[in-house]
Amino acid sequence: MLIRKSGPEPLSSEITPEAVWQSRREWMARASMVAAAAGLPAWASRRAFAQGADELPGQPSREYSVMDKPTELKDITSYNNYYEFGVDKDQPAENAGKLQTRPWTVSVEGEVQHPKTFDIDTLLKLAPLEERVYRLRCVEGWSMVIPWVGYSLSALLKQVEPTGNAKYVEFTTVEQRENMPGLRYPVLDWPYVEGLRMDEAMHPLSLLVFGLYGKVLPNQNGAPLRLAVPWKYGFKSAKSLVRIRLVERQPTSSWMQAASNEYGFYANVNPDVPHPRWSQASERRIGEGGFFAPKRKTVIFNGYADQVASLYQGMDLKANY
Repeated sequence: MLIRKSGPEPLSSEITPEAVWQSRREWMARASMVAAAAGLPAWASRRAFAQGADELPGQPSREYSVMDKPTELKDITSYNNYYEFGVDKDQPAENAGKLQTRPWTVSVEGEVQHPKTFDIDTLLKLAPLEERVYRLRCVEGWSMVIPWVGYSLSALLKQVEPTGNAKYVEFTTVEQRENMPGLRYPVLDWPYVEGLRMDEAMHPLSLLVFGLYGKVLPNQNGAPLRLAVPWKYGFKSAKSLVRIRLVERQPTSSWMQAASNEYGFYANVNPDVPHPRWSQASERRIGEGGFFAPKRKTVIFNGYADQVASLYQGMDLKANY
């Protein structure tokens, strides 16, 4: 509860559009099998990839932190989903060292009164940094508890003054083809795009993240800044952001475009809505014994129902998955 004060694939240039689609689906199926079986017993042999990172402390937030024991840094930084660096969970940590995070800018544009491009150092000083311990639940059935460092996304959005036409927020991530080996494969249409409804983006739990465990965010975890939307599956929390665009119509996210029958716009954690190829009713938490760890029961909205359920009042959460 919250403590509250209140085989290598062909290149796209070598195949027809239909073949691109088929190869993408094959890659996704292969990735899901890897996620279900890969490396779980090998967690103990992984090493931390965040050593030597600069300090980035945040004021501990009692209001927005959970009581769960945080996942070890070693596991958080070595077991990742970041397909731009590879579909296997250990590949991002191995391959993300080439990501160029300086200089870095983020444009905030679209339906706003004052569109602006921010450099990363300006963003770091835009609002007081907090350390918030959030649960992370991934669609493949694993979870973590991560002490993120950042501030509410709303603090940034208020700087540009959204217009009355702003109904959604679209997030675009970086595309560094020379540094991201995963971009050579047609897993998704790059760059990665995600979206939130405006009220979701403005909710205080939606966090703009710059660090974890009191240090600057490691590359494989989405440096130099990412989202953390804790009541949704992990793929909604886009990494390495370069553009935020406020729009009137619902954006099409990368996973919706790739497989709309499997990945919906909302992606709220819901144990009653199974993925077409596996159940979402239970999960295994990283660091609790690997593949042989007892399963935990998945909780609606990842345990944040008291804070966010009102956002979806009157909606069919099975149709709007």
